[in-house]
Amino acid sequence: MARIRFFPPSSAPSLAEVAGWCGATLAASADAGRVIRDVAALDQAGQGDLTFLDNPRYLDALKRTRAAAALVSARYAGAAPSACAALIVREPYRAMAQVMTKLYPSAVKPGSVFAETGISPAASVHPSARLEPGVIVDPGAVIGPGAEIGAGTVIGSNAVIGPEVRIGRDGSVGASTTIGAALIGDRVIIHPGAHIGQDGFGFALGSRGHLKVPQIGRVIIQDDVEIGAGVTIDRGANRDTVIGEGAKIDNLVQIGHNVVIGRHAVLAGQAGVSGSSVIGDFAALGGKAGIAGHLTIGAGAQVAAAAGVMTDIPAGERWAGAPAKPVREFFREVAAIKRLADDARGEGNAE
Repeated sequence: MARIRFFPPSSAPSLAEVAGWCGATLAASADAGRVIRDVAALDQAGQGDLTFLDNPRYLDALKRTRAAAALVSARYAGAAPSACAALIVREPYRAMAQVMTKLYPSAVKPGSVFAETGISPAASVHPSARLEPGVIVDPGAVIGPGAEIGAGTVIGSNAVIGPEVRIGRDGSVGASTTIGAALIGDRVIIHPGAHIGQDGFGFALGSRGHLKVPQIGRVIIQDDVEIGAGVTIDRGANRDTVIGEGAKIDNLVQIGHNVVIGRHAVLAGQAGVSGSSVIGDFAALGGKAGIAGHLTIGAGAQVAAAAGVMTDIPAGERWAGAPAKPVREFFREVAAIKRLADDARGEGNAE
């Protein structure tokens, strides 16, 4: 079978161009005119490839790499083989992202899978919907009455955009996504199978049965947000669910009604945020972390994977465990339990 490149590089830049893209400094011995044709991991790179070292754990791999050049911090520049030019930069991983954005523009934002350049004849667009010039709509998509979509946005196959929904410019809505009761900003990427704006989980519980509470709020998604595949974001009950500017939400995350996600917050896969909780700016939730309802996770706080949070977390703190607690307290308890277990097995006493 022929090797297929889904994302071939768009150019073959010189090392000088690469350095300019990411603000790197070429080592004195580097050939500024050397051409870079691709990128690869340290252990897989060959002639013509650019690689990078961000984690000292992989220093031995840098020493053995066959790459043409490597983005490295000044501390590790001397570890690169003589045949590998060092591009010295403060944040190698971020620099690599900048280079890859230039080399592989088609991988930055999903495009039409049918190579459409406008509205597919096989899409269904309501006559009252307003689509700016440059909107791309793939086959099978449905756009409801009064919806508005900005220029440069791509609507994937079988996506459903509900009545009066607003989607800004230069965004992407993945295949089979559903969006209702939502206002979405510019440059928002929504991956396939996400569901946004459906009912929140609201019921008045009682001994005679549970009465559904109408959910009359909206979902507000600000600019430059990225939402992973299979994410569910419920609309507000009596206020809005808000996703702040630049937030990054991994696959299979659940966000309940009335939740506010702060600017540039990061939520890893399978995290869940219960209704009316607030996640502060630049906070981070690890995979499978669960946040109970009506809590506040402070700005810059970090919640470990699989943590169960049942109380507010102050800004900047790191918590772990279930129930979650400050990380140092959590590890002290883990160590104490291990000592008890060792004693029970007779391993704690040398006599």
